[in-house]
Amino acid sequence: MTKDTKTLHPRNFHNNRYDFEALIKTKPQLQEFVKPNKYGDLSIDFANPQAVISLNKALLAHFYGIKNYTIPNGYLCPPIPGRADYIHHIADLLSSFNNGVIPKGKTIKGLDVGIGANGIYSIIGSSLYDWDFVGSDIELESIKSVENIVNSNEILKNKIECKLQTNPENIFTGIIKADDFYDFTLCNPPFHKSLKDAMDGNKRKVQNLTKQKTTKSALNFGGKNNELWCKGGEITFITNMIKESFEFKNNVFWFTTLVSKKENLPIIYKALKDLKVSEIKTIDMSQGQKITRVVAWTFFNKNQQSEYKVKIAQ
Repeated sequence: MTKDTKTLHPRNFHNNRYDFEALIKTKPQLQEFVKPNKYGDLSIDFANPQAVISLNKALLAHFYGIKNYTIPNGYLCPPIPGRADYIHHIADLLSSFNNGVIPKGKTIKGLDVGIGANGIYSIIGSSLYDWDFVGSDIELESIKSVENIVNSNEILKNKIECKLQTNPENIFTGIIKADDFYDFTLCNPPFHKSLKDAMDGNKRKVQNLTKQKTTKSALNFGGKNNELWCKGGEITFITNMIKESFEFKNNVFWFTTLVSKKENLPIIYKALKDLKVSEIKTIDMSQGQKITRVVAWTFFNKNQQSEYKVKIAQ
């Protein structure tokens, strides 16, 4: 089943143009990066990583109550609107088992695979829906960064727990324990197959943003190696995730992942069908010209799904 959306999710705070005047009132430091664009509208230079980070700080403070937000230099600082969309669609997925009502609070627990130094999915999910999260990552610096953000914001304390994945070959193994249960997992897999691919892709992105040719390879949204690329790229990462999910089929209701490349979908569907999953859902998302999608799968049969309905309805 595919849900086609032409814009951001209806509950997304960022469906309209950024209100820079309001954002500057929340975070005055944003002022230095805001100026009229060629159409006379206030904007920032989205090819400037410091401007993007400043905008994210303002958005997180203004809409999500995150007053203190810093990440180490050079780490991924992603655009927030699309990240929020993923969370809203997971909320819809869960609400379909709760008579259309989004379940909120500590009864819902998500696993954020590859939480990164920015922790953005867990932060948004915790702020919007009061869900609890465990975030895993293979890099200690990322874990420390998210723990610092959590400890610096009262509304996040006791909501996000971080776990270091000590074996970079594993995704769920070593993180999910035998008696754990997660309502969902989420993941934004490394997109590129190599650092060169990542830099070339960013060069094209900067050229699209600035409408000028560039030889620069600086990453406008930042990003360390493991955040941007892995051997085999997105499709290898996701197929490995699918294979490993079978071992934890009773520990997770919905496994989900972002899929950036549409041409990867047939391989993903085949891998899921080979494991005889009970259900597959695909949710299309769009932000401007960028199209992506979430693929979700569950091993829960109809009886188990009925039992889950009772659980979240309580």
